[in-house]
Amino acid sequence: MPRTRYLNKKSLAETLAIFVDGLSIQRRPPESVAVEGSLHRITAGPVFARMSVPHYHGSAMDGIAVRAEETFGASEAHPVELMLAGPSEARERVFAYVDTGHPLPAWANAVIMIENVFPVGTGRVAIQAAAAPWQHVRLVGEDIVATEPLLPRGHRIRPFDIGALLAAGHVDLPVAPQPRVAIIPTGSELVEPGTAAPPGAIVEFNSRVVAAFVSEWGGEPHRLPRVRDDLDLIKAAVQGAVATHDVVTVIAGSSAGEHDFTAAALGALGTILVHGIDIMPGKPAICGLVEGTPVLGLPGYPVSAAIVCQQVLRPLLARFLGSAPEPPARVRALVPRKMPSKLGIEEFMRVTLGIVGERIVANPLGRGAGVISTLVKADGFLRIPSLSEGINAGEEVEVELLRPAAGIAHTIVFSGSHDLSIGLLEDCLKRTRPDLKISAANVGSVGGLLALQRGEAHVAGTHLLDPKTGTYNLVDIRRYLRQRDVVVINLVGREQGLIVARGNPKHIRHLRDLRRSDVRFVNRQPGAGTRVLLDYKLAKLRLRSERIRGYEREEFTHMAVAMAVASGLADCGLGVRSAANALGLDFIPVEREEYDLVLRRDFYSSAPGQALLSAIRSEDFRQAVTRLGGYDVSRSGEIKLDRIKRA
Repeated sequence: MPRTRYLNKKSLAETLAIFVDGLSIQRRPPESVAVEGSLHRITAGPVFARMSVPHYHGSAMDGIAVRAEETFGASEAHPVELMLAGPSEARERVFAYVDTGHPLPAWANAVIMIENVFPVGTGRVAIQAAAAPWQHVRLVGEDIVATEPLLPRGHRIRPFDIGALLAAGHVDLPVAPQPRVAIIPTGSELVEPGTAAPPGAIVEFNSRVVAAFVSEWGGEPHRLPRVRDDLDLIKAAVQGAVATHDVVTVIAGSSAGEHDFTAAALGALGTILVHGIDIMPGKPAICGLVEGTPVLGLPGYPVSAAIVCQQVLRPLLARFLGSAPEPPARVRALVPRKMPSKLGIEEFMRVTLGIVGERIVANPLGRGAGVISTLVKADGFLRIPSLSEGINAGEEVEVELLRPAAGIAHTIVFSGSHDLSIGLLEDCLKRTRPDLKISAANVGSVGGLLALQRGEAHVAGTHLLDPKTGTYNLVDIRRYLRQRDVVVINLVGREQGLIVARGNPKHIRHLRDLRRSDVRFVNRQPGAGTRVLLDYKLAKLRLRSERIRGYEREEFTHMAVAMAVASGLADCGLGVRSAANALGLDFIPVEREEYDLVLRRDFYSSAPGQALLSAIRSEDFRQAVTRLGGYDVSRSGEIKLDRIKRA
């Protein structure tokens, strides 16, 4: 099959104008639902109160109901006595006992609190202050007046709306029907979750993510069976779906590759309005019409699919519901590192956020369209305009939030060297402070110290060996952070060594073996403590880096190094024992090192800082780290440096 080109490529704004605002939406008639089951449904029209709330004059206090005019002149010196009202209500100076919410007798127009009522005999009380007319009385219609507007058209029902509706006399409610959305996953390589996934197979989860989005946005998702990469089968699936659904989504096959059939299928069945949106991730998307039904072709990469859903499917469903999607909350944030971007494409950068000092700092996550874990970790999207070539370091930008803004203030911004114990530390921290989270940027030890120096992190993780003294961290901390007031705490001692395949098939025993032509090495990035250690050891062995096959290949975490070995992309790499243990690999010890945390003084003194220190010193943390293997927790939580001496 010939490759398809992007012939109808549009910007995101043009896509929304054509495929969302420009469509003639055929809405189904409103449906009636019980008010008690209407949570999150959308009102199909304005709702008016059927009865007033309250619908009677009621007491707002426990006390006595009186005629206000009969209490005038009462004082401590001249109390007024009242008689308990009997069958005849025409008598003067009478009262009746009432509790909060009780209706007032027809003859009463005020309530006196029981605390200001003094019994003086059987059926008789005295009062020492006059009552104003209608004091402590909830008047008819004080809350809601019958026939007045209660809820507008296109309103999403909230819990307290249910209370107001029931109080105003409604037991059922006309709402917009939930748009029926067909979700068709395509791909011969897909397997169901929980089944064996041999090499080349992909667990099919995109349809579940799309279905969750549809439910969250007020639609009714229908996940249809997987369709193999076959043009006729995809055409049949789409044609069957448009007959019974308001919107159809087709997952994968929307790009311009040899085995991408969605564009051909939609072109044969209907009209392609857009093929290719100028956004990243998410470019290979298709918007079309088949028999008047909108069909959205989603990219197969999960991040691309999620972003196209959020930017296109969500407003499309809102049109069917007669509502407007709630705009995301936004904050201004500082970007600590340069973020280049491709001119002509609007890019959605996933970022984590935290408040350091008085600034919100946005740290970028991975850019890969297939890295769904970045959406799990992300606090928001930084949208780089299509006419920009990127964001400069130190620039302030606007970030669209994916989480509540309140969580930003409870984020500990961690920057520096990667270690598996940081995830365990966050878990221990959340046992006592569930509101706190650690947002980690793995930029290497030097990168972490520089981020701390620039005021872009609360904590830096470091394991830098000083070649001259043979000691860890303190020399470099004093060098890079001379102008910062910091506290240095030992997190763990750990083993660094060569990570090799199980059984060590290449019989690697020592760093000297890296010069062998049959050994492929995987390195860490410059500035990483592991890279510093490697270069120090190579210099002592007088082993030149250019003789090492793979020295130039770099990964940013110990787990990435271990995965490169486990997958056969490399024969060995320098990393921590716990990473080797996690993937069932063998390990050859090279060095025992100290991994320390450097904390800003103001953060160390804060409640979150002290909670972090308590978590480091907890027995839960020590036990969890020990189970990973290759760690020494005997000094965990020890303060190694409390103040840097100024020159």
